[in-house]
Amino acid sequence: MSEVFDPSRWRPAPFLPEKEARDGALIFVVAVLCFLACLTAMGVIAADRAAGGWTGQLTGEATVIVRPRGGETPDAAAARAAEALAGTPGVTEARALEPAKAYDLIRPWLGDVSDLEDLPVPRLVAVTLDGKHPANARQLSAALKSHNVDATVDDHSIWIKDIRRAGGLVRWVGAAIFLLIAAAAAAVVAFATRAGLAARRDVVEVLHLAGAEDGFIARLFQARFARVAGLAGFLGAGGAAALAAGMRIAGGGEGLTPALPIAWSDLLAVIPCPLLAALVAAAAAQVTAMKLIRDMQ
Repeated sequence: MSEVFDPSRWRPAPFLPEKEARDGALIFVVAVLCFLACLTAMGVIAADRAAGGWTGQLTGEATVIVRPRGGETPDAAAARAAEALAGTPGVTEARALEPAKAYDLIRPWLGDVSDLEDLPVPRLVAVTLDGKHPANARQLSAALKSHNVDATVDDHSIWIKDIRRAGGLVRWVGAAIFLLIAAAAAAVVAFATRAGLAARRDVVEVLHLAGAEDGFIARLFQARFARVAGLAGFLGAGGAAALAAGMRIAGGGEGLTPALPIAWSDLLAVIPCPLLAALVAAAAAQVTAMKLIRDMQ
């Protein structure tokens, strides 16, 4: 009895197989790069939010250092300063700090000194400024002089500039790291595309003879490596999100350090990662394939 002819057995193999032995290594490398990129993005977001919070706190507050005049006691001078500032436009609250708090502020600089009370420690007045129309240092100094109070106003402007400068530096460094990681991922995909085309050089030549256009052949590589990179991006983003969530839970809702708290909303930064990885891979594969195909002709 003759064997029944089965057309499915003679179906031509696809130009690019669905799976290759090298796919595992490629997915691992791209997933690691995406993992690092997501961590960088979440770190930049946390740092930017922390810098914004510190700037907001410093912008809404001012500190006044009061020195007593003549036979006036330090506490009386601080009380007069607080009274003078309380009525200044742009100030919502002014209160003299207790001497113990002033001692606590200077104790780290002087060491363990037991007789701080004997030192001429100036009194401090904490000023809370109006969020919409805050008073500036010149207005506060004028109010103090009008009440004959010898004091120095620290409006935290120096610290605000430093924090803003540091925040900008973090953003630029994060962007540079992200671009380097994207370039590394593109280079890996380009290398894989070059290897795939080299292994199928004969097939490419046959397709050319059959009238296939260069763009058609290049799009085959583009679609394949976009799918592979999308999967790797999903794995890398999932790993980064899981690590960030674990750090937040382990840190009691703050993250790795209280200075850089991780919010649950920061995990949303990993969502675009698979799409971006697929786009970078598609672009790298397209450019590399077109160049190599033209070189084969």
